[in-house]
Amino acid sequence: MNSSFFAHPTAVIDPGADIGAGTAIWHFSHLMPGCKTGRNCSIGQNVVIMPEVVLGDNVKVQNNVSLYTGVICEDDVFLGPSCVFTNVINPRSSIIRKHEYMQTYVGKGATIGANATILCGHRIGAYAFIGAGAVVTKDVPAYALMLGNPARHAGWMSEHGHRLHFNEERIAVCKESRQKYQLTGNSISRID
Repeated sequence: MNSSFFAHPTAVIDPGADIGAGTAIWHFSHLMPGCKTGRNCSIGQNVVIMPEVVLGDNVKVQNNVSLYTGVICEDDVFLGPSCVFTNVINPRSSIIRKHEYMQTYVGKGATIGANATILCGHRIGAYAFIGAGAVVTKDVPAYALMLGNPARHAGWMSEHGHRLHFNEERIAVCKESRQKYQLTGNSISRID
């Protein structure tokens, strides 16, 4: 275990948890054997990170989030307070389905809003933005804004987290970064 991270005295870090340098782990959180966090992550209060979960660098996990086996987050992901991940499609208390865990992949820079639910087996694209309380039941394209239950595509977001508005040439400019984006079909890409 790496000693170059901070853990609040009430945090439980099991042997075999791999924690990146500069990571902070707050009150009553539990990191289990075989989980991995990158560098400079922030693990909020009352968070559980199960075996085989992988977090990239600079991932922010807010309070009351449980990350179950099968969740993989790339760098710079934001997981809002009390968001929910699942790892079995049809759980039953009396039936063991550990061999049926499904992977959920969250791409670089994506945001999952407070109280959102991500059903297992889906990919959240880079810089996607899942609104608070949304329920994701399918794959999400990069930069997509998803709202509602079930989550519906409601627009596009910049890498800085601002809604994009496209002109007649299908170009949008982020109001904060001034980065430009091109809409092509049902996807967007950043252009320089």
